Amino acid sequence: MTFSYARGPEQPLIEKTIHEVVRETALRFPDREGIVSRHQNRRLTWSEFHSESEKVARGLAGLGLKTQDRVGVWASNCVEWMLLQVACSQANLVLVNVNPAYRAHDLGYVLRKSGMKALFLRESDARANYREILEQAGSRPDHVIYLDQPSWDEMIADGRPVTSDPASPGDVNNIQYTSGTTGSPKGVLLTHRNLVNNAALYNQRIGMTASDRFLLCMPMYHCAGCVLGSLACYLSGATLVMGSAQFDPLAVMQAIHDERLTVGGGVPTMLIAQLDHPEFSKFDFSSLRVMMCGGAPVPVELMKRVGERIGIRELVIVYGQTEASPIITASKHDDTLEQRVQTVGSVMPNTEVKIVGPAGETVPVGEQGELCTRGYLVMKGYDQEPEATARAIDKEGWLHTGDLASMRPDGYFNITGRAKEMIIRGGENIFPREIEEFLITHPKISDAQVLGVPDAKLGEAVSCWIRLKPGESATEDEIREFCKSKIAHFKIPQYFRFVDAFPMTVTGKIQKYAIREIEIKERHLESAATIQTA
Repeated sequence: MTFSYARGPEQPLIEKTIHEVVRETALRFPDREGIVSRHQNRRLTWSEFHSESEKVARGLAGLGLKTQDRVGVWASNCVEWMLLQVACSQANLVLVNVNPAYRAHDLGYVLRKSGMKALFLRESDARANYREILEQAGSRPDHVIYLDQPSWDEMIADGRPVTSDPASPGDVNNIQYTSGTTGSPKGVLLTHRNLVNNAALYNQRIGMTASDRFLLCMPMYHCAGCVLGSLACYLSGATLVMGSAQFDPLAVMQAIHDERLTVGGGVPTMLIAQLDHPEFSKFDFSSLRVMMCGGAPVPVELMKRVGERIGIRELVIVYGQTEASPIITASKHDDTLEQRVQTVGSVMPNTEVKIVGPAGETVPVGEQGELCTRGYLVMKGYDQEPEATARAIDKEGWLHTGDLASMRPDGYFNITGRAKEMIIRGGENIFPREIEEFLITHPKISDAQVLGVPDAKLGEAVSCWIRLKPGESATEDEIREFCKSKIAHFKIPQYFRFVDAFPMTVTGKIQKYAIREIEIKERHLESAATIQTA
């Protein structure tokens, strides 16, 4: 019997800090275009970017910040975000990523929990007045620097030599907060070694080099944005291009067309937004070499649509989580089309993966269980939360992801959902991902989200929100008829709702807990939701 365990090839780790990586790239490619921010009308060569980051590091030192002090960035994608990322490394400070969607309660919690000494933000943008939100947060760092006000330039002008202890690869460099869907958000402690090596192995897996032009549409506060985006470009020397501060499908497509970008991607909802955009056909996507998708469950049918409509040969799916820096598995250059679009790839180098059952035993190949990973990529822990860290990382160093998965005989993996999202309907275990994948094969359906809602008799019932393709219409009976004889009767949703959009985070991740709350309220399921079970 073969068990669900895989280990990627071993290779030497990179023992460098983030600012050392940028310095070396600036020396190798001084005049090559490094950072392009279209919405800010800024273009920097690698030499210019490195020089600017050193000025920002001196500005941080001028604030009186000391070794391992914490510095928050509460902003959408911009050049200043990246400059702070590199400058914090040079000054041996800990960068704290703050979600731009945070409002007073969330922001106050992160300010107090992280103990940050400085916060960088914009006064306002189209989404919010951040100055007002900060005033309402009930906590305030020693230094508040507005990126769009004179305080940013004044900080740089008042800079002084960096005197903090030099950073080493094992030092914590970054704190990223979990989504907090169960309880308060936890601060994930990530080191230079975690981040630099994960980005380097990602580059290796997709073959990214200095000749590539990379599209950044994931937000910088997210691991995909600041590791698989900026840091991957710092390492390879590829040009990083931002089309907009926040994701905008039209700006993204225009950037691909104008800048002749070679590497693109995003979470599934971002790709769907482009494919379904009424102006999609106006743009030239022929420059794209690689299209990456990850950050949320990736429907097989979506990847087929991407391949057919954009014509990309190299469709790459990545799987990971913040606690793993983030990538655990990914597709390879020479994978078959089937392996690319129907799995999340194989284990990355210097990484171990196993699938375990309820008792912690490694299950046979093909059986479903929780995916665990071990290696350089595992976080240092949760900030000031030893008990939560011990629950996530066992005594043997295995990170328990909370994701349900299975391993195929060829060593490739399928993610089947979150353990906590499994629906138990009258004793039947139902995995939402399976139903979602099926429903997307319907010619009228663009996307579907399946979840469990309370049911007084069965414990849980299956509910489904559907977003149709532009110009299409459908009825509940039509979708139910499509399901009959194709999937088990207990998997057919009891409730359907047709919607134009799903509630989601700023990164494009769909918030199923919000959908569930809406369903409970609008279907009057409050009494069923209060029934206690053992």
